Formats: sequence, structure tokens, C-alpha cells
Amino acid sequence: MSDPYKRKLVNQDFYHSKVDINGKFLVVLDGQLDNRGLNLIQPISRAFSQHTIIELIGTDELDAKPGSMVNNICYIGFVELLNSGVILTGDRVLWNDSEIGVIAGYDDTHMPNHQNTIVLMKERISGKVLGIKRGDKLLIKGFEK
Repeated sequence: MSDPYKRKLVNQDFYHSKVDINGKFLVVLDGQLDNRGLNLIQPISRAFSQHTIIELIGTDELDAKPGSMVNNICYIGFVELLNSGVILTGDRVLWNDSEIGVIAGYDDTHMPNHQNTIVLMKERISGKVLGIKRGDKLLIKGFEK
């Protein structure tokens, strides 16, 4: 058992500073499921190259975190990342300068095609219902301690 994430040796405290990740919506999604069965992987971060496409999936399950299963979801959209960077659980996800949620974790179901990136939201609201449009900008907020 050498995986430091499974052994809970790595946490957000290891991250001192990281850049914002800018993105743009390529696809806006609509719909909800109450039985999706997403298995969030143990790692708390994922590194992405410029132009990677991720799928944003929302949940309102307060216990959604790495290593958990998420059933209640809404589909937000597919986003192209405009710069390379690292996404960390707890990062703020902003659209039109409004926070839509925070990163809860990642599901590998569709890898290597794309990474399901789970956003903990106050309320499950799909990309269409939020009013997101193709080409809209997204910001995953970095930080410096």
C-alpha cells in the first residue's frame, strides 16, 4: 500500500501556491440523475495540460469527497482548459464571476477520453438551467498562502 492518497498522507496543506485555470465552455449540458454511481478516486488533485477537455458534473451531496460514491448529480458542461495547471479539491469554480461550487473530486469512468470533475454545489442546477452558453468563460480559482 504505497499510494500516499489511500494512506491519507497528502492533503491540501502540501499546496502552497497555484495558478488559476481558465476555461471556456464547449458544450452545455442539461439533466439530472439520482442514481449515477460515480466513484470518486482517492487523489485530491489532477494535473491538466493546456487544451484538455474536462466534464463538469454537479452534486449537492455534502459528503462528496475523494474516495466516496456520488449518486445525485446534474450535468453542467464540457470545458476546454486554456492553460495548464493543477485542480485541487476545494478549489472554487466560477462562471460569470459567480461561484457555482467547489471541486469535490474526480471520477475516471471516461478516462482517457475526459476526466469527470465533480463540483459540490448548494443546489443541483444543470448548465442549461444556470444559463451557461457555449464560449462562456470558466475560472477555477488558484491561491497563494
